[in-house]
Amino acid sequence: MVDSQTSQDLATGATATPPVSEVELSRRAYRRTQQIKSVVTSLVSTIVLAAIVVVGLQLSPGWPRVKQTFFSAEYFAKSFPEVLDGLWLNLKVLVVAVIGVAIFATLIALVRTSKSPVMFPLRALAALYTTVMRGIPMIVILYLIGFGIPGLQLTKQRIDPSLLGTIAVIMGYSAYVAEVLRAGFNDVHPSQRASARSLGLTAGQTTWLVVVPQALRKVAPALMNDFISMQKDVGLISVLGAVDAVRAAQIEVASSYNFTPYVVASLLFILMSVPFILLNDWYSERLRRREQSGGTV
Repeated sequence: MVDSQTSQDLATGATATPPVSEVELSRRAYRRTQQIKSVVTSLVSTIVLAAIVVVGLQLSPGWPRVKQTFFSAEYFAKSFPEVLDGLWLNLKVLVVAVIGVAIFATLIALVRTSKSPVMFPLRALAALYTTVMRGIPMIVILYLIGFGIPGLQLTKQRIDPSLLGTIAVIMGYSAYVAEVLRAGFNDVHPSQRASARSLGLTAGQTTWLVVVPQALRKVAPALMNDFISMQKDVGLISVLGAVDAVRAAQIEVASSYNFTPYVVASLLFILMSVPFILLNDWYSERLRRREQSGGTV
């Protein structure tokens, strides 16, 4: 009977929650107090900064004119539908460009990381491509593609400027993304490849099933930053005549001599980028916590 009761007590004690000491309770109370102080301090500093900005603008002699020229409610409401229609073109170009960059950049990165002597000409060509494309400003690439391809007269029909702009964005950003992916591929330890080959996987299976997933996990924050930059740069297709959000804003400005449509376009691009910026910050913080915790899941 004693042994049975002892075993029951041991089992109960093993599953019961241990009592919290007074020291730990005081630490938790201190941490809560510090968190409250941090929140209050952040709110106060934000309010003070906002007040300084508002007062500074109100005291500026030219603020009434700037307010009417850039922040007119009348022209905001008038130009919003046209700019929003143009934003749909930016979204279409962005979707196609993301798919094209993902495919083209991956191929370039795989070519650059290959060790086969047969691939040497392609490796040299890929290295030259990434070097040249990363050295040319995006707007220049747009001019070269947008006016160079039609100049070849490959077709008698007019090529859609948005198509030419999409090609230019793909060519420009593929160089940047390819280098990010190449860094991720090289960061995967050679033992991972050796282990995969020892299990019977072919070279292609090792690359796509072992190397690529690990590399993408490592470079995901950098890829997200490139994607956010691409969101902004798709607005440059307006220089080729495509009526996107930026071009629609330019048309409205030309007819009203008021710059509020540019503010409308800016706000729409910000709203389009904010979710991905927050996602990137969240994922980067998640990776940082995992690394600091020793990689535990």
